[in-house]
Amino acid sequence: MANRVVIALGGNAILKPNQEATLEVQLDNVKVSAELVAKIEELNYEIVLTHGNGPQVGNILRQNEEAKDVVPPFPLDVCNAESQGFIGYMLEQSLKNSLETKGLTSNVITLLTQTEVSADDEAFDHPNKPIGVFYSEEEAKQMEQEKNWVMMEDAGRGYRRVVPSPQPKAIHGVDAIVNLLNQNTIVIAGGGGGIPVVRNEDGLLNGIEAVIDKDRTGKKLAEQIDASVFMMLTDVSNVYINYGKENQEKLETISVKQAQQYMDEGHFADGSMGPKMEAATAFAAQGKTAIICSLEEADQALLGRAGTRITG
Repeated sequence: MANRVVIALGGNAILKPNQEATLEVQLDNVKVSAELVAKIEELNYEIVLTHGNGPQVGNILRQNEEAKDVVPPFPLDVCNAESQGFIGYMLEQSLKNSLETKGLTSNVITLLTQTEVSADDEAFDHPNKPIGVFYSEEEAKQMEQEKNWVMMEDAGRGYRRVVPSPQPKAIHGVDAIVNLLNQNTIVIAGGGGGIPVVRNEDGLLNGIEAVIDKDRTGKKLAEQIDASVFMMLTDVSNVYINYGKENQEKLETISVKQAQQYMDEGHFADGSMGPKMEAATAFAAQGKTAIICSLEEADQALLGRAGTRITG
């Protein structure tokens, strides 16, 4: 069996900061990302690809608000499904074209993926994940009254809706993913952390308004398919301690114990590298390998020549 890797694409792989969110701009970015993922296919890995969806689902939510008097708005779980669909379409088409150009025979398929969370997750008591557009204080109060939303001020830029960010409990469709991997197919799954669902009292699934961290979902997916490597691609080449200070230090290969020590010392911010290091360390602790690196160096990182590697 070929080595199996789960690759989590950061948001910059689809839309870079300050870019206009047109289809053409996003598709151009995805084409570049697909060419780099195709290089990993050449290294004889079985690949599951997951991705973020923050800007895209934010724009879908904005469309909901702008058109609410004409078209009924959809809940957040459905908006996540919409973003999975169109990002998956761009990735699948671009990857197929890149593989065709290289003369590779792998197929590519996108799966609309549900991620089960616990209805008792403490995140539902403490919503803290900002989504959607910014509102004035007056508008925010109106949203709280009319829609029962939780609103919070966000970095001095206005008020935004905040929703729960529960831990992923199980990724649905794993058996199908493994079967597809065994048939020389690259699988795109778990986009945007997956569509959040919970089980009701009868054990049946229902969608719920929440956002699941994509790196946590990627780690859970890597565990469930028994991947040997979990790789998170971002916009920096390595993880650093003392980032931005005179004694800044690049991390290359570190142990789980070292990684945990650096996290305990508070080197990684909650809004950026913190969740990635949390997911990477937890995965590596199972005797496997986690990698954080830039998109451009993904193939070299798998060969041990770039990025930050955490080993169990």
